[in-house]
Amino acid sequence: MSYTALYRKFRPDNFEDVKGQEHIVTTLKNQIRANRIGHAYLFTGTRGTGKTTVAKIFAKAVNCENPVEGSPCGECAVCKSIASGASMNVIEIDAASNNGVDNIREIVDEVSYSPAEGKYKVYIIDEVHMLSIGAFNALLKTLEEPPSYVIFILATTEVHKIPITILSRCQRYDFRRITIDTIADRMRELMNTEQVQIEEKALKYVAKMADGSMRDGLSLLDQCIAFHLGQELTYDKVLNVLGAVDTEVFSRLFRSILKADVLSCISTLEEIVMQGRELNQFVADFTWYLRNLMLAGATDNIEDVIDASSENLARLKEEAAMADLDTVMRYIRIFSELSGQIRYASQKRIMIEMALIKVCRPAMETTQDAVLDRIRQVEEKVENAAILPAGMDMSAFAGGAGSVGVAGGAPRKPRPELPKAIPDDIKEIVAKWPAIAGNAENPMKMYLKSAKLSLGGDNRLMVVLPDGLPSDYFMRNEGNKEQLELLLEDFSGKKVEVNFQAVASDREFEESYVDLSKIIHMEIEEVEE
Repeated sequence: MSYTALYRKFRPDNFEDVKGQEHIVTTLKNQIRANRIGHAYLFTGTRGTGKTTVAKIFAKAVNCENPVEGSPCGECAVCKSIASGASMNVIEIDAASNNGVDNIREIVDEVSYSPAEGKYKVYIIDEVHMLSIGAFNALLKTLEEPPSYVIFILATTEVHKIPITILSRCQRYDFRRITIDTIADRMRELMNTEQVQIEEKALKYVAKMADGSMRDGLSLLDQCIAFHLGQELTYDKVLNVLGAVDTEVFSRLFRSILKADVLSCISTLEEIVMQGRELNQFVADFTWYLRNLMLAGATDNIEDVIDASSENLARLKEEAAMADLDTVMRYIRIFSELSGQIRYASQKRIMIEMALIKVCRPAMETTQDAVLDRIRQVEEKVENAAILPAGMDMSAFAGGAGSVGVAGGAPRKPRPELPKAIPDDIKEIVAKWPAIAGNAENPMKMYLKSAKLSLGGDNRLMVVLPDGLPSDYFMRNEGNKEQLELLLEDFSGKKVEVNFQAVASDREFEESYVDLSKIIHMEIEEVEE
């Protein structure tokens, strides 16, 4: 007898064996017990979650001669006939290959004939979203008012492609992705039946790789058993078969990225390639590893959301503390984009190398999370510089003598020190500045309102303006500058010389200049006290 794949051999034949879809199973069983059976059902959900299996069990249950609590008995002639695929009452149609109007018209013609045995004729149309618009229209009237002995069950993975006119005529049931624990429990049960020894860690990994699909999980398990036939399935053996990488490698790679050590990252990738690992799977798994790190950094109770051993959880918490959340989210973004691009790429290794260089060199990007990562790297260099032995050269960390460099940018201009005494006439102008600006004529009045005051060379008044029209108004027109100096002279009774500077933002002003308005205001408060 030929070998039968695990997912076919252990396909559930009653509602009790269906795992992870209790909300649907309970509803259908209640309908059968109460004899409130609908005429059209829509089963939707991701692959391998049990849509077709439940449809077949339901077809048996509604025709069963001796149903047990809404479930088929599996012993009567009708149940056995449907289970063997010999029943004329259950018609399965693959809409992917039978999607034309003529195919649907055949169904419409057939429904006029009552069932040869049992109570109902059940039409199961799989991948129904593949039907053409004409085929949907041909089905519409029959779907709305079929004979009392006909039930339609439509199954699809892409419910958004189904016309609303079809959706409104069906009872819709959404099949959920099956949890890792549920898949692992089912596989453990089947491995005991098959007398196959498998490590718990290996079982959990296969369940995680199934990505919510019971069928995918059993197919992967079948593949691992076939490769190591007659042997115990260990975690390492499963990794070898599936071309996956151990989490220890991900930990090492993540630490290298944090250090911006490109050479170490490329060496780790070389190691993975030489082991014959599947690069698509490597990118997907590393993205998932980063996801776990993100959750570990965002919450304390990660045991509730991450399925991992206590040893791995401790390592995740340690590594999550090494990087801020924005940095980890930037890594996830880059590798998520890579995961979508690498699937059909011919040079997968090169694309991964490019991504590794990108995460190590945030200066290559201009996004906000990249800028934050650059700041993190600079802060680490400054901290390292602060604990260097005496006499060690600091220029490598500071970006040059006397200044702290920003990765990928020019050295930051040092903040000027405030002189010991501010001239009284400058203090008077700063105190009266709102009145001075209010007495100017437009457009000078408008530009002066956005100006900030500081102290220039030789104790001159410095007016700092936003870069653009305000600064151009004074710095490119000598007459406007003279007009402002005359206005200041009228208020102070003294000759006042003014310097002008332009800044791109308030932050640049705060980092590079002293705000005289705050100093004068503080002195006034001290005098009042």
